[in-house]
Amino acid sequence: MNDNNGNKYRNKKERKGGVKYADLHVHTVFSDGTFTPEETVRVAREKGLSCIAICDHDCVDGIGPSIEYSKKNPIEIIPGVELTVMKDRKEIHMLGYFISWKEEWFNEILKRIQAERISRIDKMIEKLKRFNIEVHPDRVLSMAGGKGSVGRLHLAQTLLEIKAVSSIQMAFDKYIGDFKPCYVGDISFSPKEAIELILKAKGVPVLAHPCTMRDDSLIQEFVKYGMRGIEIFHTDHSLSVSKKYEKIAKEYGLLVTGGSDCHGLGKGRVLLGSVRVPYSVVERLKEEANGNQQT
Repeated sequence: MNDNNGNKYRNKKERKGGVKYADLHVHTVFSDGTFTPEETVRVAREKGLSCIAICDHDCVDGIGPSIEYSKKNPIEIIPGVELTVMKDRKEIHMLGYFISWKEEWFNEILKRIQAERISRIDKMIEKLKRFNIEVHPDRVLSMAGGKGSVGRLHLAQTLLEIKAVSSIQMAFDKYIGDFKPCYVGDISFSPKEAIELILKAKGVPVLAHPCTMRDDSLIQEFVKYGMRGIEIFHTDHSLSVSKKYEKIAKEYGLLVTGGSDCHGLGKGRVLLGSVRVPYSVVERLKEEANGNQQT
């Protein structure tokens, strides 16, 4: 957990150094991170973490390699996913923890979404031509490693590489950010579809970085569909924002989670471990997931 929020969960045992910490929102190269699963595990260990959740966008390909590498570098890997949701022209992200990620039906759905993501990139590349910016689709796919989920960050990295922009942020602010001139809406689920998909996969659906949603009234609707938690602690959340969402979580009886949303160097610096929660949060997620397994 970051310094601003760090005292919230600490008890006497934790102050003596007996607590384990987790970062419950981590991306790899299989979506829009820059770290391989091996690098992710290694850095997490260096940061003193005991547990991380691999939550790539619409993709579970990074989970297996992360678990395999963790056998040599002991750290607990939570299988997760981050699904894109559209509601009232708002892009919202829903995390799924402890999903049955090997299920064939689940992977078939994700593969369809990944194929549609490629089509989305093609459409944005076409729009960029209006600004005399030529980008070859294969170059973007190569930036994404040729596997997993390709996304806007890969396109932004390509634009930076060909010097069409001077920074990743400029690519989003000027061209491909939400509803900018070259933006194309993400391939997404409705809130109900995403939550029900995670529940069907025996996972725990949790709203990611709610501050970016800019409409807290939607939380009640998501709870009605079966959402079980809110990501309270995040690199985009100030202490006051975290407290606000903790109050909302308590109001609806939701679990609270937290994570750095690390994309390797994709956001300019390594965020892994900058937001961490005590292992007691993981234990509560496990209890919830075990309940799903029995239904």
